[in-house]
Amino acid sequence: MSGRWAWAEVDLAAVSHNVGVLRDAVAPAEVWAVVKADGYGHGAVPVARAALAAGAAGLCVALVQEGAALRDAGIDAPILVLSEQPPNELAALVSNGLIATTYTAEGIDALAAAAARRWRYPVHVKVDTGMHRVGCRPEEAVEVARRLVGRAELGLAGVFTHLAVADEPHDPYTAEQLARFDEVLGGLAEAGIRPGLVHAANSAGGLAHPAARRALVRAGIAVYGHPPGPGVAHLARGLRPALSLRGRVSFVQRRAAGERISYGLRHRFERDTVVATVPVGYADGVPRRLFAAGGEVLVGGSRCPIVGVVTMDQLMVDCGPDATVAVGDEVVLLGRQGDEEVTATEWAERLGTIAYEITCGIGARVPRVYRNAEVSHQ
Repeated sequence: MSGRWAWAEVDLAAVSHNVGVLRDAVAPAEVWAVVKADGYGHGAVPVARAALAAGAAGLCVALVQEGAALRDAGIDAPILVLSEQPPNELAALVSNGLIATTYTAEGIDALAAAAARRWRYPVHVKVDTGMHRVGCRPEEAVEVARRLVGRAELGLAGVFTHLAVADEPHDPYTAEQLARFDEVLGGLAEAGIRPGLVHAANSAGGLAHPAARRALVRAGIAVYGHPPGPGVAHLARGLRPALSLRGRVSFVQRRAAGERISYGLRHRFERDTVVATVPVGYADGVPRRLFAAGGEVLVGGSRCPIVGVVTMDQLMVDCGPDATVAVGDEVVLLGRQGDEEVTATEWAERLGTIAYEITCGIGARVPRVYRNAEVSHQ
């Protein structure tokens, strides 16, 4: 472990457990683990290995560089790049054997040029059924697919879409998106075009919408043990958070009632108390405003409030007037200590965001410590 008194622990057995829960939930659909953004801040390579050992059939990334890093680590599973990539990245995409995504004529032509002298290089077509981020329009999908299969260098290996509100199970928009998607698939069948792997579901879609599961589910946040949203939290109770964020007390002081603390002196103590400093801050992914949102950490198995603005490298905690905290004591910012637990979902709810942003925000300078790598590979 690094000598720094702040670190993140990643329990790879939890990743394996979560993949198993998802496989059971979405069967007979396959699970493909989404490991973009360095595995949502957990570490893409260790997470990918744990997920594949637990039965994930493939992986998904956002960038060619992310897929190449997995290949460099010796991972030979199918890896889907989820959107069209810049033309100057396509040679690396092909040389690393990554599955491409396309949805434009220009994208198809660029892929064909990069795959020159190959036969039926695998490509998935993305259809925009209502997310309105990227993808071809439903009415364009048959023509896009026809252009793709007309290139000898390329092969249509899959057709997919992305759901915008799957984490809100009662919103009829998901059913509308799937209906548009089915119309596309029907049009492909009429044109005599086989779609390959058909997929639509993200974590929320896989958990809450059986009709969305299709051939595979692209599971992201659920792999890491967090519900995709409050509307589907009841379906995610079997998941276990894989990451905890921990530190050690670096300084202890007594502050008197009426004194104020940190930048802007925005917190005033109402009583004499013991304050612990923890050497982790917003440069490490603890949002500066977390104190104002009521953020708490665990010290000695008890919840203690963050006091004052979180600074770049440090934060302060009110441990109470009778605390016996000492330099070197462990502090849990995310995770479990004793009978208490602070989760990324809790931070997200306090801050008006989502757990994805919390875990992805934990900075690269926070060392990752991996637990149960052996268990995750059994």
